[in-house]
Amino acid sequence: MTPNQSASARTASDNQLDALRQHSVVVADTGDLESIQAYRPTDATTNPTLILAAAGNAQASELIDETIAETSQSDPARRMDEAMTRLSVRFGREILQYIPGRVSTEVDARLSFNTRASIDKARELISLYEQAGIERERILIKLAATWEGIEAARVLEAEGIHCNMTLMFSLAQGIACAQAGATLISPFVGRIYDWYRKHEGVEDFAPEEDPGVISVRRIYTWLKKHGYETEVMGASFRKREQVVALAGCDLLTISPALLDELQSSQAPLTRQLDPETARNSDMTQVKLDEAAFRWQLNEDPMATEKLAEGIRRFAADARKLEDMLQNRGIQTS
Repeated sequence: MTPNQSASARTASDNQLDALRQHSVVVADTGDLESIQAYRPTDATTNPTLILAAAGNAQASELIDETIAETSQSDPARRMDEAMTRLSVRFGREILQYIPGRVSTEVDARLSFNTRASIDKARELISLYEQAGIERERILIKLAATWEGIEAARVLEAEGIHCNMTLMFSLAQGIACAQAGATLISPFVGRIYDWYRKHEGVEDFAPEEDPGVISVRRIYTWLKKHGYETEVMGASFRKREQVVALAGCDLLTISPALLDELQSSQAPLTRQLDPETARNSDMTQVKLDEAAFRWQLNEDPMATEKLAEGIRRFAADARKLEDMLQNRGIQTS
């Protein structure tokens, strides 16, 4: 059954996860290998945050020890960087054994404002995958949707290195990424939801009024309206209702807890987003250069705050992962 078929074609035995797969590609938002095997996502992702969360698992712990043993740099200043890079690829390679699609591998968030360094790190990651026999078509390089990250994606995509632009909180980011030719963008539902709950002092939003859901719908509609091939992957969900409200988005990356809720639910699920409806919208074309991008981002307090906070949090998790590697045997002095 294809994503364009009606929800009415479902059988009564379908759960919401099965129904969702008829409309969107399901991606596992986890580095836990057991969860990936259990929920059978099409795509998956890995980053320092997810590796840290999975580190207590025996299989993951073995991969970490193997990576430490493979680290070869004699220069202490470069040894940790090599270990971190190899670990990302080692987890990605393992995940690819259990999924039919692609794995996203993150460029260090501390390079988010350095275009050249981001390009170099992306090329290094791809080289390690290719040395292991993994085609670059199965890898998405994950970059923060800063202007510098977007410019890195422009160069990488021209080389056939596909990019997943993360930490996306605004339409301006989505437009700039699409115009740079990014393969995929990941607008964050839950972090937008969190910001507006705090700033408006409300307990919750109904799905149709949820600022995170609305943001993803606007980005999806604009890209489809204007014929961009960039895929939209809703991310950072706080509750099952947010996922259901975005059925039909190209991809949805979902945590194991919410995958379990969807698999356990028999509630109806119907498509909410589709390209034909988007093409009939009245959203106007916009061209963004660097100045216009930075101004539009500056005019959006939520997006400005959440992008900066997200980079800080990803960087903090990278430092925690480095501390773990050092405790497990990586010598850096």
